[in-house]
Amino acid sequence: MLLSKGFEVEMFTGTPQGDVVGLSDKVVAALDGFVREPDSRNVEYTTAPSYTYEQLLCDLIKPRLRLREYLKTLGDYTIIPGSTLALGGSDRFYRSDPNNPYHEYIERTYGTKVVTASIHINVGIADPEVLMRACRLVRVEAPLYLALSASSPFLDGRVTGYHSTRWGLFPKTPAQVPLFESHAHFIRWTQAQLAAGTMQNVRHLWSAVRPNGDRRPYNLNRLELRICDLIFDPITLLAITALLEARLLQLINNPNLDPLVASSLRAEELSQLADANEAAAARCSLEAELHHWEDGREILARDWIEELYKGTWSVAKQAGFSCFLTPLRKLLEDGNTAQQWLKYHQHFDIQTVLTQATQSAAAAELAITEKTCQPLAV
Repeated sequence: MLLSKGFEVEMFTGTPQGDVVGLSDKVVAALDGFVREPDSRNVEYTTAPSYTYEQLLCDLIKPRLRLREYLKTLGDYTIIPGSTLALGGSDRFYRSDPNNPYHEYIERTYGTKVVTASIHINVGIADPEVLMRACRLVRVEAPLYLALSASSPFLDGRVTGYHSTRWGLFPKTPAQVPLFESHAHFIRWTQAQLAAGTMQNVRHLWSAVRPNGDRRPYNLNRLELRICDLIFDPITLLAITALLEARLLQLINNPNLDPLVASSLRAEELSQLADANEAAAARCSLEAELHHWEDGREILARDWIEELYKGTWSVAKQAGFSCFLTPLRKLLEDGNTAQQWLKYHQHFDIQTVLTQATQSAAAAELAITEKTCQPLAV
């Protein structure tokens, strides 16, 4: 049994040297499938739900190739890896839609803290109570996915001290989100937030993970993991997704993995532990000292991920996607994007790091296309 999966991919546009330039109005007008974010320096595309990783790989690559080709018609522009305004520009918001009142609220309330790039991983789960159980487990393990994906150690031309500056500064909203004990609990809580104004609308739930669907909070059909930085390499993204899917399959087969069942901690303690772990992972990613949700014991993020990898391998193998899980070993050995960039920065300035990363990303996408996704009309 495989679960359906899809991605929302937010990216910055700009020069090959890493300078971010707002082009979303032109992109959205010219290319189907791309939408605007509140700031014009971001564009987003969404992949259709798919059960197979081979299809997901091509669905991730194709829109980027179209976007790259179009950006060339505008000048010397490309897509920039990373999740923050690494070289500068966080002093000003560039509204993509000046007449949108929700965008006005976002700019006024949060400023450029929300001007980031990220990846949202959506996994289909139709039963609302199973979905709530899945959200509980993923909420307490979300810091591990952040640790794997961290790609934003720079902001405004400096090293910030975070591996994920994006999540370290991001204004999670509402500030406190509980572990939802049931679908009814989620409905009641959402209604209360809307009434209190802590959420402006049903989309205004910016937490590490959330239940999603066509008519929130009532009709739900998927889990949305929102904590990850932009994972630019598609192979790495699929490996992280494979870990998530295998973990969810474990939970579906064994409901006792539910933190409300398997933990010695109370629900309120679990949500506090998850928040503290998120903060630690934002700073140190794979080297973060976390506390395990089962009993609060200390554990290094890298070691915890290794445990999950070993524990989910047989599940992934049985379901036929273990080959997509294996790149996690290399990620754990080599470090995530943030760690690699910081290592490179010991010898080169930040702009050189960004320039090299941008060139490498474009070359890698072409190589994958030629090997896997042909014939392909761009």
